[in-house]
Amino acid sequence: MPAGKSWNWQVIGAFAAIYLLWGSTYLAIRFSLETLPPFLIAGVRFIVAGSVLYALARRQGAPVPLRVHWRSAFILGFILFVLNNGSLMWAQKRVASGMAALIIATVPLWMVLSNWLLFRGKRPGRQVFVGLFIGLVGIVLLVSPGTAQQVDTLGMLVLIFASFAWSFGSLLSQHLPIPDSALQGAGMNLLAGGGLLLAASFLSGELAAFQLAAVSLKSALAVVYLAIFGSIIGFGSYMWLLANVSADRVATYAYVNPVIAVFLGWALAGESLTPQTLVAAAIIITAVALITTARPAAASAAPRPKLPPLRLRLKALAVRALR
Repeated sequence: MPAGKSWNWQVIGAFAAIYLLWGSTYLAIRFSLETLPPFLIAGVRFIVAGSVLYALARRQGAPVPLRVHWRSAFILGFILFVLNNGSLMWAQKRVASGMAALIIATVPLWMVLSNWLLFRGKRPGRQVFVGLFIGLVGIVLLVSPGTAQQVDTLGMLVLIFASFAWSFGSLLSQHLPIPDSALQGAGMNLLAGGGLLLAASFLSGELAAFQLAAVSLKSALAVVYLAIFGSIIGFGSYMWLLANVSADRVATYAYVNPVIAVFLGWALAGESLTPQTLVAAAIIITAVALITTARPAAASAAPRPKLPPLRLRLKALAVRALR
């Protein structure tokens, strides 16, 4: 791990990318969706960004990845990009960008629960449980009448699912075999996810109905912005931070993203901003702060049982879900 001033500037720059740039992507997604289909946007964006990051990693000396690395990339690409970003893109056709960002801000809530219940991490302490409760209150307030002219229930549910998918995928990335180069791993994940989203675009009929002449300049520029700033810089920084900084510190991006998204949506897209929305936003952000600043719960005196291989745990979870 690097040290000194260079390391400090790397950390600051990476956090600035996931704090500020990711906060602006919600509005860019809204603009891109005005004349472009959701899965096609995401697929093109991630293929372009993944190609750039992978090429940069290889240029810096990263070795040819192993087959097991590509398998991990497709697993993470499916969870992080098809289930999360694909769901987000679809839902933002029905939900305002600021409100979408507030729902996605609940990622730390699902990350704590997933780590505890699915990955057998430490049991959360009292402060975390308080944060979870407050966060759920904020979500209920956000989706109840009065926050906007109309609340799309299905869109909200899809966004909650997308939040869970991102949390689960982020935790899973720490258990799967991935390349030593964070840049290469990010590029592979983006390539895999982009390819799967293009397949989803084809299977859903988006490509057949797509007309290039109908694409506006604003939508096209929004896709370019998403590819460069949201994926190449933003996701590359996120994966680098996961490999070099504790996950709870990385999760603090959820404080800033919704604030920026709500402000930009109001200032540049005329999205409604009611007192109830502001109160719900403050409650959700407070909950996230409580969760990510909580100290780890005291270790139990009893020794923890040795976990079975991750493959067997995932299989057991799948069997349970089918029952």
